Amino acid sequence: MSTKTFKKRNPIIPISELEQMAFCQTSSNLRTKTLEEEFKSGVRWQKAPSRYLKLSSEELEEGIKEARSILGDELFILGHHYQRQDVIKHSDVQGDSYKLSVLASQAKAKHIIFCGVHFMAETAEVLSAEDQNVILPNMAAGCSMADMADIEDVQDAWNDLDAIFSNKDQIIPITYMNSTAEIKSLCGVNGGLVCTSSTAKKAFQWAFDRAQRVLFLPDQHLGRNTAKSLGIPLEEMVVWDPFKRMGGLSIDEIEKSKVILWKGHCSVHTRFTVEQIENARNEFDANIIVHPECTTEVVDRSDYVGSTEFIVDTINNASKGTAWAVGTEINLVNRLSINNKDKKIFCLDPVVCPCATMYRIHPAYLLWVLDGLRAGLIINHIKVSETVKRNANKAIKRMIAL
Repeated sequence: MSTKTFKKRNPIIPISELEQMAFCQTSSNLRTKTLEEEFKSGVRWQKAPSRYLKLSSEELEEGIKEARSILGDELFILGHHYQRQDVIKHSDVQGDSYKLSVLASQAKAKHIIFCGVHFMAETAEVLSAEDQNVILPNMAAGCSMADMADIEDVQDAWNDLDAIFSNKDQIIPITYMNSTAEIKSLCGVNGGLVCTSSTAKKAFQWAFDRAQRVLFLPDQHLGRNTAKSLGIPLEEMVVWDPFKRMGGLSIDEIEKSKVILWKGHCSVHTRFTVEQIENARNEFDANIIVHPECTTEVVDRSDYVGSTEFIVDTINNASKGTAWAVGTEINLVNRLSINNKDKKIFCLDPVVCPCATMYRIHPAYLLWVLDGLRAGLIINHIKVSETVKRNANKAIKRMIAL
């Protein structure tokens, strides 16, 4: 076991998790307010120059367009599917975290602005060239799931597991894309890899070809659902709680496991319930399509399960007149509904809760960093140490090789 003395701690809920309810409402009309109004929501916002606080949506749009026209080919803006419409309409490409990271690695532009959350910008920085700058418009745009896997806690856990399984063919770490560069680096150093929701199954198969068991970080639900799809019984999966000695597990439980799941989750996707599914079926005879970050109970009762890109492609290619109840982030659901007016598309959860960290990429922040570039300043420059970058790259390249 780790030589570090274990100090019992109370579970620390990430601030980003506590803030998730701040933007919840019963209406799906997520109107962009001025930044000054948004600051009243009570969540953390990065400070910005006062001149951006009262700009209207129209003023922001005009300013962004002007800056883009001046910066031209030096600029490449990535927009994650979960972004609000007033941000994503300014992006050059849209996609999930994996697709955008690959596009970032192929970009020739000098400045890459990632309208997403911190771990995504970090991944783009890992994959980008030395002479490129990756920028995150709002440094407060984190990820509650990524925050649940602190590098010190994960390193302690790995040290404990390494002491039990001294042979390298006994355990391999896999981290979901939704994790910090340091967690990706740890996996790279220890023969593991990164995965996305669309590559998780292949990543598990790759790992089991090389080792007897997997440590999966940081989303327990994606890990459980993936392992279950491969025929691994729930009895052979255990959950590692970083706030308990040895993850709250006995050595016997650890040794008998095939999959060790980190105790983390997505605050958006765990809101969906079996009751919501039944209501959608009874009222609209809807097809149920959800993300694999949802709980196993919800995944088991759904008709379709897959990544963000899978959800987009499935609904876009569905027959006219079909109804779809979607278990994923509301901005994407709204966009799918707008783009598929010949189908009924709605969110499983009647209470609208956008991703509270993704929502912090406000167009005012986008204009701020663009104005900075026009003035020769790089605001919110994302940097990763060379060691972390090199080792994280190993884990990412193993995924890409799949």
